[in-house]
Amino acid sequence: MAGVLTVDRRKSTVLAKARTDAGDRLVEADDPLASLQSRCGGEIPGTIAIHELRQLVRKAREMDLRLARTIRAFDGESRITAWVEVAPYNGEVEQGCAITVQTWQVAVPQAESEDAAAARRDAIDNALAELHARLDAEQRIITIDTDADDLQPLVKAIKADPGRRWTDYVSLPGIAHAQPFHWRLLDQARCEIEGSPRQWTARLIPMGTPEPGSEGFELYLVANRAWVQRSDRRRGQNKEVQARMGRDLSPVLRQPVSRIIANAETIRTKLAGPLADEYSDYAADIANAGQHLLSLIDDLADLEIIESEGFSTAPDKIDLVQVVRQAAGILGVTAQEKQIEILVPDKDQSCPAIGEFRRVLQVLLNLIGNAIRYSPVGSRIRVELARNGKVAGARVIDEGPGIDTEQQAAIFDKFERLGRSGDGGSGLGLYISRRLARAMGGDLKVKSTRGEGATFTLTLPVSPAKRSKP
Repeated sequence: MAGVLTVDRRKSTVLAKARTDAGDRLVEADDPLASLQSRCGGEIPGTIAIHELRQLVRKAREMDLRLARTIRAFDGESRITAWVEVAPYNGEVEQGCAITVQTWQVAVPQAESEDAAAARRDAIDNALAELHARLDAEQRIITIDTDADDLQPLVKAIKADPGRRWTDYVSLPGIAHAQPFHWRLLDQARCEIEGSPRQWTARLIPMGTPEPGSEGFELYLVANRAWVQRSDRRRGQNKEVQARMGRDLSPVLRQPVSRIIANAETIRTKLAGPLADEYSDYAADIANAGQHLLSLIDDLADLEIIESEGFSTAPDKIDLVQVVRQAAGILGVTAQEKQIEILVPDKDQSCPAIGEFRRVLQVLLNLIGNAIRYSPVGSRIRVELARNGKVAGARVIDEGPGIDTEQQAAIFDKFERLGRSGDGGSGLGLYISRRLARAMGGDLKVKSTRGEGATFTLTLPVSPAKRSKP
């Protein structure tokens, strides 16, 4: 039963007092605030474990203003709502904030029913789906609706031969049962569609009672990634849009996306208080999606720069050993998460070259990052350096699935996602990297055999020379 302790704030009744120091650490507190701090994983003295209170204290201190607002917290069992006032003080000896709690409400949250959770998931998939179809009780297609370019061949095939089951038009890896398939077997099944390079997840929503599906089904197809049209016609139309994205939208989008990532990471790491593991996983997905979006924003900004007239780099004397080791250090944590070892030259070695340090670092971060993304768990990535009288080179060698010969010809094109399966990025990284390498008078090439990994080689001049145009 929900417990409520409410006091009229107009009477200025104080339920609890607390104090923070100049570092926004909670140094003393009365109950019930002290107990909540403990249940949320914090200590006294220690960092404020109640996220909204921590934000309010920081804001009051930075603005040097008395602030009051309602804060909310979850201690693992109950939801707490409290009205608090925070007043900064600047004493001769101590600095910090004084906290007073004037109301305190405790409520036990109601668990979401299975039906409500299922309805919420269905609504999300409905919003994300790029194809909607109405099926009869035998899963034959009655109507179909999609605007996705890569699904138009599917629509054409269905219209040419109406009245067939939707499973006749897709491949279902891992499902070898004979037709007709039971709808429960097909719900959330992975499927592949001829003419579409994307992977799809099917959602079947049964209609009719008491027997689900007796009145047919709604079919949603949800893609694993957004569709990017790469035809020559669309490329020309999109060039100006890409430029505007890099020039105008990048600064505007960066701040809110960064805030989303930061808040998601706060939730994921449970800094705001105890949280069920599944919600922490959701927050991790949000943070990862935000990182992908931020990378795309950065790539589009770089794309505008390197494709602008008169683009050039600032060549200087650099040591490839230093750049390689720095890139490997930046990506070390990412590699450790997949138990991947990055082998780099010893720091006492040297490989002089001519190039712009930050641009060379950008290229190597992209190459090593791709190697980590596509390499199996527990594998190794080697970065080898070589030099002759004209050029210096850095080879990034992975133990991934490799790249087919025909795919290698297109791998440096815009929006080409390595020609490999897996969770890739925007498809701009290698295109930008090669343009940068050539702008510095070098080049970027790939050699690979399917099943034997891939080797990307960055070359740079060893002496100042006229740079070729990108």
